[in-house]
Amino acid sequence: MPTVLMIQSAAKEASAIPGYNLNKNTSSEKPDDSSGIKLCLLASGSKGNSIYISDGQTSVLIDAGLSGVEIERRMKANNLAPENLDAIIVSHEHADHIHGVGVLSRRFAIPVHISHKTRDAASSLLGRIDEFNIFECGTGFNINDIYFHPFSLSHDAKDTAGFTVSKNKTKIGIATDLGIATTIVKEHLKMCSILILEANHDPDMLVNGPYPWPLKQRIKSRAGHLSNEDSKVLLQEIVHDNLEHVILSHLSETNNTPEKALSVVGCALTCCKTRIDVARQDRCGAMIWAS
Repeated sequence: MPTVLMIQSAAKEASAIPGYNLNKNTSSEKPDDSSGIKLCLLASGSKGNSIYISDGQTSVLIDAGLSGVEIERRMKANNLAPENLDAIIVSHEHADHIHGVGVLSRRFAIPVHISHKTRDAASSLLGRIDEFNIFECGTGFNINDIYFHPFSLSHDAKDTAGFTVSKNKTKIGIATDLGIATTIVKEHLKMCSILILEANHDPDMLVNGPYPWPLKQRIKSRAGHLSNEDSKVLLQEIVHDNLEHVILSHLSETNNTPEKALSVVGCALTCCKTRIDVARQDRCGAMIWAS
């Protein structure tokens, strides 16, 4: 969950990060301008990923990688109603992003937005879907008043997409499964109010950890996952004065720690008002408003 780590060790290490302050007010309070967008990371990690996004009228999930029952439970814990979802948007076909898509779509008659290649690759896991809406990376689409722009990520799936989510002057950037931050990725993530960025692993922990060598090579590859250092370099190139919040996501439970991710990536923040948090696998985060 996007959370300030309250444990003592994290507080000590994070206190040196520009823009990281345990005593700051969170951005979870609704701004006076009701044109903003709110979001909540229901889960983030190799066991399941899902992001709730709403403008108060339209509500969507980007990915549904937990079971349908667990996504319902986490939504209801935040007073969110799955029957009010207008769409589920799928980033790619890996199970930790689509496990609950079919169940939720059938149970609540929710349309699924997906690319052609991802739909073909995911068909056996999705099961019957009554309404598909096909998108292409590079071409944006609206769901009511919220604009979604999918862009290609370098990851070992058929057609992995990152997204920017916009309404009026509010823009959120999401890039959570990628092995390298290309020029296209950097361009799309510029000038966002909120960034959800992958910080998957610490390179030393990965190399010296228990994973078999082929899996280590896959994670380190250009089609794998961003390390803490990679995420810091990306953030250094796109940070700006109006960046409100950075949420580090898809952390490996074996090859990373929240403290390491915060201490490395947080060094990229030069604007003291920017908040940086870590998304969790085991529970959903607080509701965050982007103004």
